[in-house]
Amino acid sequence: MSENAQKKESVSGNALSRAGIADMLAKNFERLPDTDQKLFIYGPMYLGGNGAFAGLIANSLYRRALNVSQAPITSSLPMAVLPFMTTVALYNAAVTSPLMHGDLNCPSCALMRGALVGLVAAGVYPILLAIPVNIGLASRYSSAPTPEKGNVLRFVVDLSRPILRKMRAVLVLQVFFGTYLGSRHFESYTKLAHTTFGSGADELQDGN
Repeated sequence: MSENAQKKESVSGNALSRAGIADMLAKNFERLPDTDQKLFIYGPMYLGGNGAFAGLIANSLYRRALNVSQAPITSSLPMAVLPFMTTVALYNAAVTSPLMHGDLNCPSCALMRGALVGLVAAGVYPILLAIPVNIGLASRYSSAPTPEKGNVLRFVVDLSRPILRKMRAVLVLQVFFGTYLGSRHFESYTKLAHTTFGSGADELQDGN
């Protein structure tokens, strides 16, 4: 057998083994306690809800800073929906899906991924999203002076500095909740792995 054929066989074998692991984990998921099942399924939505709440807070702070009183619903709706959807999708891609495919067997990695999703998707992203939305509204309704060309970055920095100080507690909360969620999800995955593979679960974690 040629070297290329051996590599192809090895790759296909790894793909099949990963698919098999994911299938076995999914079949035993219902054997977890109800609390673990619900947290595993709905946990990303809770974090997404925090992201939506952060978006509404950031939107309110920028509206006040720019004296925008018009279009409250028009500006608030995307500030809640987009961070929610982004946070849920990113958490599922970074934590939930790798766990359910047996690709994330490092507890500290799960915690770090959860913390980063909480910080970036549920914290920083809503703040960044609020900036163009409200500057656009301020420009449209002439509620505040708009920056001249070449001074946009300085205008945004000066505008955002006091708002970021107020949002600091929110960012810390998002990191804490993302870390907690990643920790709980890894605990649930550990239970699921031991239920599925028994003593082989330790070998699975050591092998990754």
